[in-house]
Amino acid sequence: MRAGVSDVPIRHYRLSRVEYDRAVEAGAFEPDARLELIDGGLNAMTPEGVGHTIGIDLVADCLRRVFGLGFYVRIQHPLAADDYSEPEPDVAVVKGAIRDYDKGHPTSAVLVVEVSNESLRYDRTVKQRLYARCGIPEYWILALPEARLEIYRDPAGDGYRSVTSHPAGDEVAPLARPDARIVVGDLLP
Repeated sequence: MRAGVSDVPIRHYRLSRVEYDRAVEAGAFEPDARLELIDGGLNAMTPEGVGHTIGIDLVADCLRRVFGLGFYVRIQHPLAADDYSEPEPDVAVVKGAIRDYDKGHPTSAVLVVEVSNESLRYDRTVKQRLYARCGIPEYWILALPEARLEIYRDPAGDGYRSVTSHPAGDEVAPLARPDARIVVGDLLP
């Protein structure tokens, strides 16, 4: 063996959600760092463009009207998905009210929405598998480049059994509010 060369494999440290939360509370990251913990790894979130910001606000505003009392619509707040993941979905609808989560982040949601532009591939693969694995019953991707809403339902293992795609003129309804009517175009910036 040559000097300085080793056969020891490189090991990656997997950060738990508890360790990550402690690091955040201790100020280990820059105040403006946009990070999320996915499967034990820290991922930098892409900067928001105007379309992304408007899309998030349109989705959140619509879902607040649809869900009303008994649900809390969160914008880019942590979801304690599992022991090694704390994603910050663009919009999440959780049961209860704001003060129900004063001791910790929600561990589940009835609906999670990602507004996707540059992150579209990531949201369709990594995020989709994470949300399915954690039992999120419904996951939406507002695909800005395609002006479509993708709806993922029926989580099973690392994916969803049902995936549908809806153009701007379609009407959709969340599983938890089947009587609602949302025009996809109303969600698009």
